[in-house]
Amino acid sequence: QVQLVESGGGLVQPGGSLRLSCAASGFTFTNYAMSWVRQAPGKGLEWLSQIDTYGVRTKYADSVKGRFTISRDDAKNTLYLQMNSLKPDDTAVYYCAKFRIPGGFPRFPPSSADYPNRGQGTQVTVSS
Repeated sequence: QVQLVESGGGLVQPGGSLRLSCAASGFTFTNYAMSWVRQAPGKGLEWLSQIDTYGVRTKYADSVKGRFTISRDDAKNTLYLQMNSLKPDDTAVYYCAKFRIPGGFPRFPPSSADYPNRGQGTQVTVSS
């Protein structure tokens, strides 16, 4: 059973940093591309970033490019999102997601169907 558990969210001032983690279990983590997606209050899903199985190929939304960095540690079955220079517009619930096809790397931004497995999310609030 696929399980994804996000952590690391919280309240941070504008300009601050947070690192989100996503602990994965129930599948062979190293075989799947992974992604981060967020949902702000009253808005739809915004796909932020994705990373391939080797941790080499990455994609970012324009809204976070240069500020956020996705990475993975296959030895720990963990996905990360380093978030710097945070803005109030970054306030949202952040989710990690697993790609549906082993070894694949979908177009970016993906569709929700590409990433059917998501965690419960972690809240990030950027406010002074």
